[in-house]
This record gives sequence, structure tokens and C-alpha cells, in this order.
Amino acid sequence: MGTGARTYGDAMTTVAAVEAVLPPHRYPQHVLTEAFAEVCLAPGADRGVLRRFHENARVQYRNLVLPVEDYPAIEDFTAANDIFVEHAVRMAADAVSGALKQCGLSAGDVDVIVSTTVTGVAVPSLEARVAGRLGLRADIVRVPLFGLGCVAGAAGVARLHDLLAGRPDAVGVLVSVELCSLTVQRGDRSMANLVASGLFGDGAAAVVMTGSSRMESGPRVLATRSHLYPDTERTMGWDIGAQGLRIVLDASVPDLVRQYLGDDIRRFLGDNSLAVADVAAWISHPGGPKVIEAIEDELGLGPAALALTWRSLAEVGNLSSASVLHVLADTLDRRTPAAGEYGLLLAMGPGFCSELVLLQW
Repeated sequence: MGTGARTYGDAMTTVAAVEAVLPPHRYPQHVLTEAFAEVCLAPGADRGVLRRFHENARVQYRNLVLPVEDYPAIEDFTAANDIFVEHAVRMAADAVSGALKQCGLSAGDVDVIVSTTVTGVAVPSLEARVAGRLGLRADIVRVPLFGLGCVAGAAGVARLHDLLAGRPDAVGVLVSVELCSLTVQRGDRSMANLVASGLFGDGAAAVVMTGSSRMESGPRVLATRSHLYPDTERTMGWDIGAQGLRIVLDASVPDLVRQYLGDDIRRFLGDNSLAVADVAAWISHPGGPKVIEAIEDELGLGPAALALTWRSLAEVGNLSSASVLHVLADTLDRRTPAAGEYGLLLAMGPGFCSELVLLQW
């Protein structure tokens, strides 16, 4: 195997269920554009640039955890984070219970739970709070992840695969909650904030996975690979201060995709005796139009390959770590892969880094 690959012989895991959850407040993009302008632009400021950024994001709708008129009343990071904890725990519990119900399992069956978020801070962490709500066992293994951002959906699947490799009889759950709307910075007229304000939405997802000894239906995880790119710390992330989480988002992200990701994918597939043409299901994080286009160009993919990724971007926006899991849920719901077909789950995020997960039906 090549450098960075993780395989465990016959210790494959299975993706048994994926539950995607959205908050109830849904708005068309133009409504959110004007609401953001009221909060973040100076009175009388020209809104033309903002409107162009939001139109170019190719997002049609987004769901928010609060009614749009409630956001101006959020005074500071403390208030925003209190709202995050309240709603994130509820959404996480809904996602986990829904995923378990899909595959006929109960809370008491879960042996390992991984949680991920990058849009709020909770101690005890989300999975501990969900454990109390759902009645997870007292001996459950908990793994909270913070700081991985958009890559964490794919990375969470990969880390859960790692954990289950040594627990062939176990059931594991990954839960992701991202409430991006609570991080928008008032009065921040930076290019990064203007772009992000048109791209990111709120959502959650949960994935149930099982060890190799449990015969569940669903795609198997065959291998994973991580790649941390050099000298890219300021490409994506947060600057954390008194007003909370201020977006760091460099325009070079599509260039990094072109520089690294295509070769990473081809090498990863080659190390597993596969080529790009052997992948039937592409399950990609919808980072934004330029990022998706860069992936298509680098891999020579036709318009149908990332159709569900484009659809997710249009219908709900970029949900950070939860996004690729929503695309995975759509893939399981909308496609009927033949036995033996391969899929590739992929995402990128702060670091700057990528995560690849090879699946087989």
C-alpha cells in the first residue's frame, strides 16, 4: 500500500445507515442575502458586490436554526454559543435516533460514538449530551472531534472505521452538527465573510457503521487515506476572538484541489488496484462551485458524476462537516449501485487537508 493508506485485511466495516437532518427555517438565497446585508454592511452601503457573491455561490435555498429575523438580537459569542448547544444537541439526538431506526438498532446497541462540529463549543461534548438523551450505554466509547471543519464528515467515517477495525462485533455512530449561521460576524466586510455568508447553511447528520462480524446491508469501507498539505494553515479555518468564530477562507482552495487532489485520488485508487473509471459513485463534499468544477476537471468526470453534490449545494448550501454525509444519504436513497460497484467519499478542510474513503457495495 502507498504512504498514508489504511487497510485492515478482512476487517472491513459497513455503512448501515445515514440520517440527514435540517432545521425547520428554510429560505431562498435572495432573502438571506438581504438579511445578511442588514446585519453586516454599513447603512447605505452598495449591496451589488454582496449580491454577486451570493448569486455565484449557486445556492438556491438554505435552512437556518433560527428564524432569520432573530439573528440581529444575538449579542455576542456567549449568546450564539448558548443557542448552538441548545439546538445542536437536539439535532444530534434526532440524527442518531433516526439512523439507528433505519437499520433496526437501538441506543443500547451502540458501542462507539464519534461526534464532530466546528461551529460551536460544548463541554461536555455533543456525544456525551446525546448519550443522556438517548440512553446510550454507560460504557460507550466516546470520541469528540473539533477543528476538522468541512473535511470532518469523511474523516469521521474514516476514524470510525479505524475504531471498528479492532471491534468486529461492534456498532459505531458518527454524528455531525454544524450551525454555520451562528458564526456570521457582524460588521465584517472582509471578502471571506461575504463569500461564506452566501455559501454556508445549518444541518446535521448521523452515520451508523458496523464491524466486520456483523452482517448489515450497505456499502463496505475498504480503505481510507488522509493527506495534510504543506504551508496551507491559513487557507481555511477560524480566527477565534471575543466576537466568536471569524472565517478564514482563502481564494486558493480551488488551486489546491487542482494541485493535489487529483493526484491523491489517482494514487489512492491505484494502490487499491483501481482507476478513476472504476468508481461508480462519487460522494464529494460540496465546497463551492469552483471547488466542484476543479474536481470534475482534474478527474475528467462527466456532468452526472457529481450531480448529487451539485444538488446538495443548491438545495441546502455547504453544511461544513455534515455536507458530505448529506450527499452520502442522497446517494443511498437515490442510487441503486450493483453489487461490487465502488464509491469514493471525499472531502477537504482546514489544515489544509483531504480525506478519502473507498467504498464497495
